[in-house]
Amino acid sequence: MKTAFVFPGQGAQKVGMIKDLYDNYAVVKELFEEADDALHFSLTKLIFEGPDEELMKTSNTQPAILTASTACCRVLQQEGLTPDIAAGHSLGEYSALVAAGSLSFADAVRTVRLRGQFMQEAVPLGEGGMAAILGLDDEKIKEICAQVSAQGGVVQAVNFNCPGQTVIAGSAKAVETAADALKAAGARRAVMLHVSAPFHSTLMEPAARRLAEVLDTITIRDAQIPVVANVNGQMETKAADIKEALVRQAASPVLWIDCTHTMQQFGAEAFVEVGPGKTICGFNRKIDRKIHSENVEDIPSLQKTLEFFQGVR
Repeated sequence: MKTAFVFPGQGAQKVGMIKDLYDNYAVVKELFEEADDALHFSLTKLIFEGPDEELMKTSNTQPAILTASTACCRVLQQEGLTPDIAAGHSLGEYSALVAAGSLSFADAVRTVRLRGQFMQEAVPLGEGGMAAILGLDDEKIKEICAQVSAQGGVVQAVNFNCPGQTVIAGSAKAVETAADALKAAGARRAVMLHVSAPFHSTLMEPAARRLAEVLDTITIRDAQIPVVANVNGQMETKAADIKEALVRQAASPVLWIDCTHTMQQFGAEAFVEVGPGKTICGFNRKIDRKIHSENVEDIPSLQKTLEFFQGVR
């Protein structure tokens, strides 16, 4: 059975995440120490003690989720479970690239801290927004966003998460106008998201340019397993292609449905969400109920996942 490791993005963070794995696995403690050394502050203390409002800051959230996800991956590898293919949702793509040997953990954790800072600085707080649109066809969402953008402002579909759930982003007023228009067009719900920036919209292009400069300074290797890129839903293994995809990703939509279909076409039957939360497991259920999903974020979920794979081997 081919296995896909999939890694969560921003929004999965919580104070105290993966603490029982930290307490029981030396490999997790070592990774957290590496993060603290790379960042020159105690990310460990922030993850386990908070305060929540500090952890929620994008420049802290991104390295925190990357560290928690990579730690869960290291535990799985120590227990003998490795992926055949990997992908990550937005920020999670960096975790996938660490798992695939394309990025070193230290480089990745420093890069995503800067990525979070660049994204926050690209659009002043309060001037951008995002909304989850539930129960409306993607093409209709794109059409209405284009109509609203033509009247001034910027709004576009940015996360194609699963059938019936698409996220839009852009300038705050345009997102609100589009959300109202989408509800009038038949969307079941339009939920404004509590985020600090309009991630993956074209308003993030200044962040993408700054990120490109940082990626020029680190070593990106060919991936040891295929990593499916958010920007095109295609498998990437070459270092140059991976770098280009990471730069484009900051200001481009996340094509998660396409990513999932590509992993299925590769032959992946079991998907393991590696890191805090079960968001991707939820997407999988809506994309294709035949996908078998496990997740690893604590000792009970780790044991359940290992028992499943022991049973199918």
